[in-house]
Amino acid sequence: MFRRAFWFTAGAAAGVWATTKVNRQLKKLTPESLAVQAADKAVEAGHRLKDFALDVKAGMTQREDELNDALGLHQDPDRPDNVTALPGPRRLRAIEPDQHDKTTERPKFSYNRNEDH
Repeated sequence: MFRRAFWFTAGAAAGVWATTKVNRQLKKLTPESLAVQAADKAVEAGHRLKDFALDVKAGMTQREDELNDALGLHQDPDRPDNVTALPGPRRLRAIEPDQHDKTTERPKFSYNRNEDH
């Protein structure tokens, strides 16, 4: 008698457990639940994208500071935050043919392409 009662109780408990699991899965597959899950995933993806963008911006700022230090562009306290001070003007050589360089001299005659025909 106790054996039958044990197996009856074990079977009933397994049936209740299986029914509960199946009902939970069915509730997850309703259109409303799927919409909520999709919205949650979209919000989560948005947060990850925002974190990525902030990391990229921080990296860009750090790299910009490194380049400004390497190029000698330093922040001037009298200027706004988004304007960097440029170094003084450089002395550039004018682009002229060298007086002693014979390769830049023009020939004494003019060349007319129409004369070839």
